[in-house]
Amino acid sequence: MSAIQNRYEFLYLFDCENGNPNGDPDAGNAPRIDPEDMHGLVSDVAIKRRARNYIQTAFGNTTPNAVFVEHATNLNKQITAAHVATGGAPGGGANRSQVTKARDWMCQQFFDVRTFGAVMSTGPNAGQVRGPVQVSFSRSIDPILPMDASITRMAVAEKLKDAKTVADYEKWESEQEEDKLRTMGRKALIPYGLYACKGFVSAHLAQGTGFSDDDLNHLWEALKGMWDHDRSASKGMMSCRGLYVFKHVGTDSDQSQRVRQAMLGCAPAQRLLDFSTHKRSMQNSVVEINKTIETSPRSFSDYAVTVHKDRLPAGVDLIAYP
Repeated sequence: MSAIQNRYEFLYLFDCENGNPNGDPDAGNAPRIDPEDMHGLVSDVAIKRRARNYIQTAFGNTTPNAVFVEHATNLNKQITAAHVATGGAPGGGANRSQVTKARDWMCQQFFDVRTFGAVMSTGPNAGQVRGPVQVSFSRSIDPILPMDASITRMAVAEKLKDAKTVADYEKWESEQEEDKLRTMGRKALIPYGLYACKGFVSAHLAQGTGFSDDDLNHLWEALKGMWDHDRSASKGMMSCRGLYVFKHVGTDSDQSQRVRQAMLGCAPAQRLLDFSTHKRSMQNSVVEINKTIETSPRSFSDYAVTVHKDRLPAGVDLIAYP
């Protein structure tokens, strides 16, 4: 498949109900927030991780849609495999030609390398890839209220120094008071938050990785379906609530010029991705996200999303996946 020929931007809406959409390790894994205005944040890494997980699930981690950055693996294993497959230098010290061949092999094998890029100079050197798809930190439409709820676990996990058999643990249990055989814990969550993520797809960078129309369709599929394969007790209910893709197609009557326009783009990204809210009205915004109640939102039904296709700049098409 040949690389894509059009530039894209996309606005991705998702929400979280009674869960922690993205814990902050620097804050005891509490939901990420902007401390100045209490709006929620979800990192770009969290979005890309879930997209990778979906692709791995959908394609069984097989080429050409295998995943390079997967859980609990050593990245140098795959980089070494690239040099072995291309007759390079798996032990290190690769020259430029060997690095290029290994880099191209990695792009051919791994969806996430073609899509998001990768640093592959951590051992045997396969160079670096700047991915055509990039996403920003997601931000909640309204302030969120992080909560820290107490929970009770009706068991303990004491590690007994001298216990070597099941009988040792059973003897210890029989000697304890019942109340001491349970523990208290904490669970961080938010009642509700609707988040907006802004993404960018470069046709120019796609030429270097071979990111194709098939890959692009797999990306949209992942964004729409990835939350259904990422359920956990900590995440609550997370769902895709809208994917608005802006495709640059060009306006020139000359076909060669139109192809050039489609790759370079016909409008700046902010013109397409900046959206109006009940707090911020923007006359030219294509997407409006308005809260329909006066109190704090507790579900997606408390918002109304309106799309104004008549406000699209010339040379840009909108593909909506509500």
